[in-house]
Amino acid sequence: MAQQVIELDQEKLSCSICLKLLKDPVTIPCGHSYCMTCIKNCWNEKETHSCPRCRKTFTPRPVLVKNTILCELVEGVKKAGFPATSSDHAYAGPGDVACDFCSGRKRKASKSCLMCRVSYCEHHLQPHYNIAPLKKHKLINDASKLQDNFCPRHDEVMKIFCRNDQQCICYLCLMDEHKDHVTVSPAEERAEKQKELETNRQSVQQRIQNREKDVKVLQEEVKAINLSADKALRQSEKMFKDLISLIQKKSSELKQKIRSKQKAEQNRVKELQEKIEQEIRDLRRRDTELQQLSLTEDHLHFLKSYSSLSHLSASTNVPTYNNLTLQYFEDVTASVSQARDKVKALLSEEWPKISVGTTKSDILLPQGEPKTRDEFLKYSCQITLDPNTAHTLMSLSDSNRKVTLMSRNQSYPSHPDKFLDCRQVLSREGLTGRCYWEVKCNGMVGVAVAYKDIGRRGTREECGFGLNDKSWALTLSDSGYEFKHNNIPTPISGPLSSRIGVYLDHRAGTLSFYSITETMNLLHRVQTRFTQPLYVGLWLPQSAGHTAEVCELKKRINIK
Repeated sequence: MAQQVIELDQEKLSCSICLKLLKDPVTIPCGHSYCMTCIKNCWNEKETHSCPRCRKTFTPRPVLVKNTILCELVEGVKKAGFPATSSDHAYAGPGDVACDFCSGRKRKASKSCLMCRVSYCEHHLQPHYNIAPLKKHKLINDASKLQDNFCPRHDEVMKIFCRNDQQCICYLCLMDEHKDHVTVSPAEERAEKQKELETNRQSVQQRIQNREKDVKVLQEEVKAINLSADKALRQSEKMFKDLISLIQKKSSELKQKIRSKQKAEQNRVKELQEKIEQEIRDLRRRDTELQQLSLTEDHLHFLKSYSSLSHLSASTNVPTYNNLTLQYFEDVTASVSQARDKVKALLSEEWPKISVGTTKSDILLPQGEPKTRDEFLKYSCQITLDPNTAHTLMSLSDSNRKVTLMSRNQSYPSHPDKFLDCRQVLSREGLTGRCYWEVKCNGMVGVAVAYKDIGRRGTREECGFGLNDKSWALTLSDSGYEFKHNNIPTPISGPLSSRIGVYLDHRAGTLSFYSITETMNLLHRVQTRFTQPLYVGLWLPQSAGHTAEVCELKKRINIK
């Protein structure tokens, strides 16, 4: 309060010509005071002698006498240590609303009165706080929006909100074109819109949280890409040692492919991250605007601004991330492993199979599982059985697609990959990405997938399909279906069929089994995280003569 008094005294003790504290103050006959030099210079430039403030003319020219009391007041202000002039921020500048009652240099208006239709600085606003009739007047904080509160048609204060037309109106509008409309007070409508605003803010904040999670997932994906690429390089280089004299050039090419793909994947993920972070910044800015709007006391300003701020912009065309794929280059390792096991003469034939198979759609845009058989056939893959893994009671066809359980041992050469205790066989190909295959069954058959490092000898739990954490198996018999993983049985109901379809989405961690009749009938779906390439497995546990055959499928393309 003391500061306000000092500021008021400084204004009274300022010269309205130089706008500074009075220097050698003189008081002219009309009662206004000026610096002696300022008023002399003013009168010397004119033929008439008048007051610069009230314009009263004096004839003859008044004799100027120093005002002793004002001199003492000015000196007192200076000794008090306050600035010699009033702070500039109290005065109206370009773009500010000036007080309608200030004379001379006008102060900024702090509030406007809807009844008086004028704007006041803090000094001239005091009567509205102290005089009883003026206390009833409606004051608004933003003086620049005074005219916005009046009806452009009737020039009356708009005290009513029309819900039919979603606009503020005056009482004359209510009697005319809005007479049958639903109307409420602006305060009541503001209360309703305030609830919507809070809900809107919660939605914005939730989207911010979701997108921040997406950024973290993308950051982890960059790390996973690097780790996967480094792992693929280490394993590939180790395998290339056996063929170093012939494949040095190919090793260099593969290294370049992986690094190039790694960089491309990093750039893609970082680009998506930047888009999401930009969206977060936009959402934060929108949240700030909504917060500022929610704090305004001006109902009419709130209602006029709300419609333009209430609608959220469409989200960027970037998917939401909840799961992180940890494998990107494992198919490189699998392909190189196959090439290592081939003789030098087959290298040129196997080389095209070595590819960096990560794609944007595989990693970031997981698609829904196919619905029709034609859609599944788009992902069909060529699978052959590996004789080196077949149990000695299993006989493979010439094409290595069909296996038959025999009553006597077959003459297979010994091999470390051979199953010694379980009547099982694995495929040559390791599977990653999206794959589909079908198995034609005769008798009791187990259709499985397994990691290559599943046990080959030892207990059934170590080697048997579905009896450990390295394999997943669906068993078909005359009594129905049963699924097993980690030796946990799950009975499966569904239409019996001798033809079983299997769909694998390695990166999404999805493995689905279907019975194929006239339609695709889902029997069981597994959702997990695969850490290695998977190999197709077949199991024939019972009688000689039972067979299982991996069907040769052709991809079908639907033309719409």
